[in-house]
Amino acid sequence: MLHDLVAKYGPEVVFINVLGAALGLPIPATPTLIVVGASMAMAPATMWPHLALILVISVCASLLGDTFWFSAGRRYGNKTLYTLCKLSLSRDTCMKQTERFFGRWGMRVLFAAKFIPGLSLVSVPLAGAMGVKLSSFLKYDSVGAALWAACGLAVGAIFAYQLDLLFAALNLYGRDAGEIALLALAGYVAYRWWRRHAIGKTLATERLTVDELSDLMNAEKAPVIFDIRSAEKRQIDPFVIPGAQFADERHLEGVIAKLDPLQKVVIYCSCPNEVSAAWMAKHLRQHGIVDAVPLLGGLEAWRDAGRSIEALGPTGAPRFASGSTRASGECVGEQCAAELLELHDGHDVSEAHQPS
Repeated sequence: MLHDLVAKYGPEVVFINVLGAALGLPIPATPTLIVVGASMAMAPATMWPHLALILVISVCASLLGDTFWFSAGRRYGNKTLYTLCKLSLSRDTCMKQTERFFGRWGMRVLFAAKFIPGLSLVSVPLAGAMGVKLSSFLKYDSVGAALWAACGLAVGAIFAYQLDLLFAALNLYGRDAGEIALLALAGYVAYRWWRRHAIGKTLATERLTVDELSDLMNAEKAPVIFDIRSAEKRQIDPFVIPGAQFADERHLEGVIAKLDPLQKVVIYCSCPNEVSAAWMAKHLRQHGIVDAVPLLGGLEAWRDAGRSIEALGPTGAPRFASGSTRASGECVGEQCAAELLELHDGHDVSEAHQPS
């Protein structure tokens, strides 16, 4: 029965599933490719033409969905990433890790993006926001999509006999098998949602509002302000709160050593739920910096409130916090833009341009 359904609706199901996954829907497409690959392998006479057709359909659907997010990233820049961070079931910390991964490997990250949950959904609009040319994006993304789809189909073809036995057993349950599959999908989505919100609950702490920070900055003893956004996010949104210092939450020892334990410390990032800032504030408090708090809403809230911001540049860029080291991919202002653009296409700066 399953083989008949795949033979009749296989291409349509693959196209819809892959497109939905590329657009960010919580419907993993890899299991579908494995099932279709196994079904095709059960008919050796027509296996290769059918597998080639499914591969082409998968790549086209993936490119269609990815191009949508790429275009959104190019047109709306940081707003697209901010929206994705709010809607995605991936943890907010995954967004920042993806930005740093992209900064280190450039467009080559698209070769492996679809193999890692959450990586593709962020790296694709990030490429658009950083001004990568459409032709360069399509070249790298099509190769990555082809590798991913081919692996899924190959796994299904290799284990076709074992999967056929599994499908035969499932057919005995008839309608119950479909209900089990739906329950499994619902369980997967629920787990992803729980994992994301569990982090927020763990890091629940006091937040400082924009108005409160503004009042503190005008006080006699101003607070220390840390900007812990990734270098890639700072290139897309090259503005900071006046007086902010760059800090990397992965290298806290040097930062802590230079701080007064009684000094007010305010931390902001680019996550809607301030996850990275809350994480750093929690660890600073654990190491004796008793008054470390995240800024509610981060830089977006500060800007939306009409507060002044500083543009990054070679002479006016905020300094790195004392003891903080420049990790791989970390850079400042125009220097950051030049370094990251070189990474976009194998150190060929002509393949990318800065967004207007």
